[in-house]
Amino acid sequence: MSGFFKSSIGRKVAMSLSAFFLMFFLIIHLAVNITSLFSANLFNEMSHFMGTNPLVQFALQPVLIFGVVFHFVMGFVLELKNKKANGVKYARNNGAANSTWMSRNMIYSGLVVLAFIVLHFIDFWIPELNTKYVVGDMSGMHDGNFRYYHELVEKFHNPIRVAAYVIAFILLGLHLAHGFKSAFQSMGASTIRKERLQTISNIYSVVIPLGFIIIAVYHYFNH
Repeated sequence: MSGFFKSSIGRKVAMSLSAFFLMFFLIIHLAVNITSLFSANLFNEMSHFMGTNPLVQFALQPVLIFGVVFHFVMGFVLELKNKKANGVKYARNNGAANSTWMSRNMIYSGLVVLAFIVLHFIDFWIPELNTKYVVGDMSGMHDGNFRYYHELVEKFHNPIRVAAYVIAFILLGLHLAHGFKSAFQSMGASTIRKERLQTISNIYSVVIPLGFIIIAVYHYFNH
C-alpha cells in the first residue's frame, strides 16, 4: 500500500477517489439544504434524521472527515512533489488544461475552500457536537420546535458571512470546473468523449455552488 502512494499514478488515483466521494457528498448536502427554501418542516425533519442516525453519525461522518482531510493533504503532497520534480503543478493533463488559469491555481482555490470548510465547521458542526454530546441534548428541539431551520437562518443574518460564503462557493465552482474533469481523466476515462465530459463538468461546477449561493442569499433577504 505504501508503494501505491509513493507512485505518481497511485497518488493521483487516490486523489481522484477522494474527489469522487466529496463530490457525491456535495450533492447530498445540497439536496438536504435546498429543502430549507420551500419547507422549514421538511428541512428540520431531514436534519434531525441526519443528525441522530447512528449510521450517519458514527460511520459516514468519520469517513467524511477523513475524506476531507485526505483530499487536501494529498493535494498539497501532489503539488509539492510535482514542483520539486519539474516545476509542473498538479492536474496538468493536456495542453488545453495547461492553458487555463484554474489548472495552474488549484492549490490556491483549494486553500480558500479549506478555509471555508473550517468556517462552516465553526458555524454548524462544532455547535451541533456541543449540543448533542457535551450538553447531552439529542432532541433537536428548542422552545418546543425543531431548532435546525432557525439556526440555519440565523447564520445568514450577517452580510459579511453571506459574502464570505458566496466568494467561497464561487471559488469552489472554479475548483470543481477543473477538478471534476481531472478526476475522471486520472482514472483513465479516456473513452468518454472530451466534449461530453467537459459539459458534465461545467454543469456540475455551476449547479452545485450556485445552489448553495442561492440558499445563503435567499435566507439573508428573507430572514
